[in-house]
Amino acid sequence: MKADITPQEYEAFKLFLQDACGILLGENKQYLVKSRLRRILEEHELSTLGQLLDRLKRPGRSALQEVVIDAMTTNETLWFRDSHPFRVLSGKLLPELAERRSGRGVRIWSAACSTGQEPYSIGMVIEEYRRLKPGKLSNDIRITATDISKSVLEVARRGEYEMLAIGRGLSPERQKSFFNTSVNGSWQIKPSIRSMVDFREINLLERYMLGKFDLVFCRNVLIYFSAELKRDILTRIHATLNPGGYLILGASESLNGLPDLYEMVQCHPGIIYRKK
Repeated sequence: MKADITPQEYEAFKLFLQDACGILLGENKQYLVKSRLRRILEEHELSTLGQLLDRLKRPGRSALQEVVIDAMTTNETLWFRDSHPFRVLSGKLLPELAERRSGRGVRIWSAACSTGQEPYSIGMVIEEYRRLKPGKLSNDIRITATDISKSVLEVARRGEYEMLAIGRGLSPERQKSFFNTSVNGSWQIKPSIRSMVDFREINLLERYMLGKFDLVFCRNVLIYFSAELKRDILTRIHATLNPGGYLILGASESLNGLPDLYEMVQCHPGIIYRKK
């Protein structure tokens, strides 16, 4: 990007991003936009953000829009992020589901799954529970993992990670138990975990038909949306939950309302939300 971003360009780009994927850019984030879009502008031989916005308005530019959204979406993730949701999953939610579902299938949604660490972490916890309590949990467990980004979903589907990514939150014991080494030196998630997860491209702002779930993990994504969009997304998630199902949010996220839809459940540490 050869020129600085003008205030008018920045405001126009903020509106584009919010309309396209719901992300609400704060003030004075021009440096972030410039750093993340620099390569795209160079590849398309554009000099300014305004030129990019003009290009995005042309018909048939969905592929370019997808690349821009991909660049602006934060895909920072790690294994067993924040740790306590996975302890709650193991110590409370899976035992409850084993009793309540009584052999029937269990469905879990990992929203904004990025490169797959969250759904695969959920799968590892499920497998550990099965080993500890054989026969207690249904063999029919499916994890639907969704994200807006095609590129991160491609990584997630492969389930293959470099050592640097493996080391972020994954214990040596779990690495040995749930991964195989690849010929190129990377680590491949084992088929027993990979087979639990179905990856799908979903924009949380759009209508989606994913079926019903017992648990929904929607963590560290709502912080990027306006209050109105958060409320809309949480209302639609509520509609996907089975009776008594649970919503798990990120450590810095809360419902801020919707008392008619969800009941807060203290887990010490952490809070989850049960469908009313």
